[in-house]
Amino acid sequence: MKQTATALLIALSLSSPVAAEEENDGFSLMERGMELFFRGMISEIDPALEELKKFMDDAGPAVHNFMLEMGPRLGAILDEVEDWSVYEAPEMLPNGDIIIRRKPDAPKPLEDGEIEL
Repeated sequence: MKQTATALLIALSLSSPVAAEEENDGFSLMERGMELFFRGMISEIDPALEELKKFMDDAGPAVHNFMLEMGPRLGAILDEVEDWSVYEAPEMLPNGDIIIRRKPDAPKPLEDGEIEL
């Protein structure tokens, strides 16, 4: 009986490192798979990022100038409008003017000083 127990303990102790190695190999394969996945993603996204960078290089100064000129005015409009959901999408007229209409079914605006209860 002692010999069987000893043989069993030796067999179990020898099999544990093998099981641990198999787990490490599995984890290593998972790491490799994730690495390949992310490299593939990067190679797919890289051209789009390059185009975005070129666009930003070209458009960046224009956007900066636009924000310098229009930023304060747009901020004033944002402060005035309480609920954007009652307005239609902006529309550009043939003469270049941009208008934002109230939706026809929107509730009437309150008179100055009135409070909705």
